[in-house]
Amino acid sequence: MSGTADNVKGNIKETAGAVTGDRELEQEGKNDQLAGKLKDAVSDVKDVAEGAIDKVRGK
Repeated sequence: MSGTADNVKGNIKETAGAVTGDRELEQEGKNDQLAGKLKDAVSDVKDVAEGAIDKVRGK
């Protein structure tokens, strides 16, 4: 699952948990959002590293 999908899923869970008073679901949503942000950050670092490698190789 992509970082964006995790963010959306987490946001829905967090909102549903807040509306229903389900603190566990709300926290699960926050955790999913954090996972999504981390996936996006890792992807960004990977893209930068690949760009640097390509530059060194002259591509």
